[in-house]
Amino acid sequence: ELMLISDFIKFNCVNPLAGRNIDEFGPRFPDMSRVFDRDYMELFRSVCADAQENVREGVYFYCMGPNYETPAEIRAMRTLGADAVGMSTVPECIAARHCGMRILGITLITNMAAGILDKPLSGEEVIEAGNAASKRFVSHVAEFLRRMPLD
Repeated sequence: ELMLISDFIKFNCVNPLAGRNIDEFGPRFPDMSRVFDRDYMELFRSVCADAQENVREGVYFYCMGPNYETPAEIRAMRTLGADAVGMSTVPECIAARHCGMRILGITLITNMAAGILDKPLSGEEVIEAGNAASKRFVSHVAEFLRRMPLD
């Protein structure tokens, strides 16, 4: 299942902006109140609707990994408002926002989190789900890029 990322939560992880700031790239303390571009999100929703693909919107909780989360961590994340958990995307979005870029965040939900189902988590399951959705996902992104305004 695809999910548009409307916002994210990141705790206790290495920040890509740590260290000396390069002023030409952006301000020392970039505003993170609106990371993901609403117009891009609406355009991607339109692409998915035209393809009769359901796309959700939600809050992404970033964890460094490489281990999966514990059931207790998942319960805490849910309490904080997370809709999905992953080990990617957020550092790149922070760096891109720092540079003033417009961002569309899309994630592919590949497995149920720890404690939701009574079975162990598997990296193979995630890879299989990603492979199964890759053509569909690439098609949607390509169509989004075709429709994206050039301004």
